[in-house]
Amino acid sequence: MSSVEEFRTEIRGWLAASLTGSFAGLRGRGGPGREHEAFAERLGWERHMAAEGWTCVGWPEEYGGRGATIEQQVAFHEEYALADAPARVNHIGEQLLGPTLVAFGTPEQRTRFLPPIVAAEELWCQGYSEPGAGSDLANVTTRAVRDGADWVLTGQKIWTSLAHQSQWCFVVARTEPGSSPHRGLSYLLVPLDQAGVEIRPITQLTGTCEFNEVFFDGARTRAEHIVGAPGDGWRVAMATLGFERGVSTLGQQVGFRRELESLIGLARRNGAADDPLIRDRLARAWTGVETIRCNALRMLDGVAAGAPGPEASIGKIFWATWHRELGELAMAVLGAGGMTAAGSPYELDDWQRLFLFSRADTIYAGSNEIQRNIIAERVLGLPKESRP
Repeated sequence: MSSVEEFRTEIRGWLAASLTGSFAGLRGRGGPGREHEAFAERLGWERHMAAEGWTCVGWPEEYGGRGATIEQQVAFHEEYALADAPARVNHIGEQLLGPTLVAFGTPEQRTRFLPPIVAAEELWCQGYSEPGAGSDLANVTTRAVRDGADWVLTGQKIWTSLAHQSQWCFVVARTEPGSSPHRGLSYLLVPLDQAGVEIRPITQLTGTCEFNEVFFDGARTRAEHIVGAPGDGWRVAMATLGFERGVSTLGQQVGFRRELESLIGLARRNGAADDPLIRDRLARAWTGVETIRCNALRMLDGVAAGAPGPEASIGKIFWATWHRELGELAMAVLGAGGMTAAGSPYELDDWQRLFLFSRADTIYAGSNEIQRNIIAERVLGLPKESRP
């Protein structure tokens, strides 16, 4: 067998042996719109993975990873999804911040922050979006000023996933007053357990609170907790977004395929598949999920070269739109019954939750509109959109 096949066999066997006993009930738990499910138990699972050496598999061995190749990382994420293993609670630290620190952090930062991520002892969230800027990261107004040995932050972030479960947040803040949008930003690592931070969960359409508002009012972090040079935050933040759209998207695609196959089964059972329009939409959805996989594989060439290319933005638009449309298709398959709550007072079934939560897919992690601007202006070189 090739090393990739051996690696795939190893992780498949480990998952089969480990998702038993107290962990057996975690299969399928968590995920978008369901991040509240069995959180403490999933954190325990994450720490079990760490003890067995299965966190941060793509990181270099010197930083606690396995040094897995791109192909092996793809195998890991696909097998994890195929096993219906629980949604990861440490995704932001492992897949976003960790690779960013490997690429841009100082030796001291790597020594301080990487081991607790590998061990799932410290959880992270991402402080990018703001009420007045949305996905337009260049227009953030959260400020940070030096005060002796500290940076002092003032401002607000929004849609901060899992902030209420996290100990740290990597924050993009403006450290040069009056600077142009893409300049004067810095990338700061900020502890959340302090008097200058207030976290307010946002109740979503699903009735859950994955997202949060985060207020900084004189919050402090040490001067050395800046990644890259002051004013270089845009470059570092863009690298983090590139890592966000990396190899784990192959596991996401497996989840999408499972949802589609389940929906096709439902359409056959309840007779919705007898409608030729529903059949056509199901066929288009199948074509779409194949396209998502094709684009994700194509993107791996960029990942192997250091960062995803334009395929990352293309893929984000495509999968986000596809998933939102799958939720709409699920409602069509359910028919009128889809408009009735599964229980009182507001109990949703999986399809209703998919429909409601997937409305956010085209907004978070860079809205479709922002992604189209990036593709047009930075990839195709088209004239920039007029801005005030």
